[in-house]
Amino acid sequence: MPDLIRTLAQAPPIITDGAWGTLLQQQGLHAGECPDGWNLSHPEAVRQVAAAYAEAGSMVILTNTFRANRISLEPHGFAGLVHEINRAGVEISRRAAGPKTKVFASIGPTGKMLMAGDVTEEDLREAFSEQASALAGAGADALLLETFGDLDEAVIALEAAKKNGLPVVVSMVFDSGKHRDRTMMGKTPEDVAHRLTAAGADAIGANCGLGIEGYIPICARLKGATDRPIWIKPNAGLPEWQNGTLIYATTPEEFAGFAPELYASGATFIGGCCGTRPDFIRALHACLFPAHATRPEA
Repeated sequence: MPDLIRTLAQAPPIITDGAWGTLLQQQGLHAGECPDGWNLSHPEAVRQVAAAYAEAGSMVILTNTFRANRISLEPHGFAGLVHEINRAGVEISRRAAGPKTKVFASIGPTGKMLMAGDVTEEDLREAFSEQASALAGAGADALLLETFGDLDEAVIALEAAKKNGLPVVVSMVFDSGKHRDRTMMGKTPEDVAHRLTAAGADAIGANCGLGIEGYIPICARLKGATDRPIWIKPNAGLPEWQNGTLIYATTPEEFAGFAPELYASGATFIGGCCGTRPDFIRALHACLFPAHATRPEA
């Protein structure tokens, strides 16, 4: 694995960041609006999200580029702005991070089904190659392929991302099957770990889909099937309807209470996904590093 991942993995746990969409919505992002476009139209609002996580103690923060591939941007009229949106995303997070916090650039799935013929392998390869090249060129420390449900799409994205010479983390969603321990395409943690290891991922993990308690056994299974560091970013529990609004009811303290067990099960990188905020990161920090009044040196 590239030196950065190897170095970080020598002093786990590494606390990452939390949800971006949750905070951007609080800044005024409307449902159906393209979050990635805010890198150009609302850069200060995006910077505030990144800064909030860095200030909360995240040792790794992401970029606002989750859907910034040509295929996902096209419906919003932004397909011709792939380079600009991704470069701005890295630059914004870099400014917010400061010298000690690493920036892992986010790459999400296209939202198109390869199996259904909605998109071809070549379409995916070109889209991911374009985005990864823009992110690497803008100075990201590593690339994170996150929230993938289709292992075939994830491998195509991984192959495209690796051509840039940066470390690449691949994170899948496990929320299907009788025990909610499979991807939407029916792959087990062992299936995922074996194939992504063979394809050259530098770290492997899971995000979204489940709350932190549900990812503890999945983390252990991933760890048992690969020699790569494990990346885990669970949701703040499962969403619930309260007074006509969909909310995540898990508190920061409840979330962080499971972090030691998640770490013991093999997680190297620990953060949060949907419904988590900077206070979740502070709670993780207090729970995992109780002797530190401030964040330890990464």
